[in-house]
Amino acid sequence: MVRLPLTPEEVERGQRLGALLRRARGDRSILETALDAVVSPETLRKIESGRVATPAFSTIAAIAGVLGLSLDAVWAEISQAAPHAGATGRATPGIAARERLAS
Repeated sequence: MVRLPLTPEEVERGQRLGALLRRARGDRSILETALDAVVSPETLRKIESGRVATPAFSTIAAIAGVLGLSLDAVWAEISQAAPHAGATGRATPGIAARERLAS
């Protein structure tokens, strides 16, 4: 299976996700948070640093649960700067991804 390169929007969203998780974690250690979420500390470290821009849903759900974040709040926070279709005429990231898959 060939993985398509991430769009700049996906990379930015991953960076926003990492920043959100770092802020929510506060003084709690990466090790403690990762173990409570049943993910590896390295996975959490990579997500927080933006090196894993599109982690699995179950991973984010587990980490968010440990940090007391709702998935709705996580999505609202990380997607706030994403482009939206409308008066600007720019496409949404979902449409761009479908277009890449179709080509």
